Amino acid sequence: MVELDAFDIKMLVQLQHDARTTSERLAELLGLSPTACQRRLKRLRASGVISAEIAVIDPAATGNWITLIAHASLVRGRPEIVDAFKKDVRRTPEIQQCFYVTGDYAFVMVVVVQDIRAYDQLIRKLFMENPNILKFQTSMVIDTVKTGLSLPFQS
Repeated sequence: MVELDAFDIKMLVQLQHDARTTSERLAELLGLSPTACQRRLKRLRASGVISAEIAVIDPAATGNWITLIAHASLVRGRPEIVDAFKKDVRRTPEIQQCFYVTGDYAFVMVVVVQDIRAYDQLIRKLFMENPNILKFQTSMVIDTVKTGLSLPFQS
């Protein structure tokens, strides 16, 4: 775990809002020099605190994407079966997020596809043809109320 001071936290809050914020702008917001901000950014990236800087694409601007929430349970919870399913999920680009959870289902996934036919092909490959899947369930997202990956830092 990396120790973060108040400047680091303010910087991270700003970068979560806009990863393209320049060192000069960060310096203005934090009351530090651009060079100090660059050093802090380099440290935060090198330590893994900042793990990626990505573009968030509006699905509506690129087509009529369908978002679904999928739940899956495995027949057996042996480590090699769990690891194999995790590996399958990681190499499936339609799965945006996947969580290994407690409860009735072992996995909860956020899935994005172009149409219902694409989803049918995906569930056949990922769930129906997999002998280690005990059960699965999906829900179609009607409206996205909130999305994000920001941590709720208290500054």
